[in-house]
Amino acid sequence: MINRIKKEIKQYKKLDYSGIFFHALYLIKRNITILFFNRFINYSCSIKGIKLGKNIVFNGNPLIRRYPNSTISFGDNCRFNSSKNSLTIGLHQPCSFVTVGENAEILFGNNSGASGLKIHARSKIIIGNNVLIGSNCTILDNDAHHADPTKREMGIIPSRPIIIEDNVFIGLQCVILKGVTIGKNSVIGANSVVFNNIPENSIAVGNPCKVIMRRNPANYQ
Repeated sequence: MINRIKKEIKQYKKLDYSGIFFHALYLIKRNITILFFNRFINYSCSIKGIKLGKNIVFNGNPLIRRYPNSTISFGDNCRFNSSKNSLTIGLHQPCSFVTVGENAEILFGNNSGASGLKIHARSKIIIGNNVLIGSNCTILDNDAHHADPTKREMGIIPSRPIIIEDNVFIGLQCVILKGVTIGKNSVIGANSVVFNNIPENSIAVGNPCKVIMRRNPANYQ
């Protein structure tokens, strides 16, 4: 009995009170930020015609701008970090979800999330279920300006849909360009630039992004 009490006292003395206090303070500040912005953003989205699923968490204030006659839709249980204190590895900018043409679409499935993500859609960007997108990534389904100066003067802007299928993980600071499909269960390494299709169950990295390994779906269980 005495030895057990001594052991408990010894563990008690080792408690990191300053660490516990400041971690609790961080959690309180984060939850207050989420509580405030969730209410504000839900109200703002309802006015802007943005479709929100259930249990969406907005940590910080994203930019959400919908062009007339375009669609922005988020599924259930999604999370988006836009606050600088939401990530320990750093957040360069808040999330932005912007459509820039009629009939453009940004569609998120369920249980997906991102931090500091920039999406710019002129045609269609579809992100599936259980997709995790690392901090400070960019997804752009158009060139913004044509490479040909003559066509650029005419206002022609190339655009092709992007599809990111279910269970994809995209590392931090990646760029996904127009016309790309990333197959389900694939992993894109950090700082990659993706402008070719990536097959399902792949691990791909680099600029240009290339498949370096195929994953075995049997190992996912």
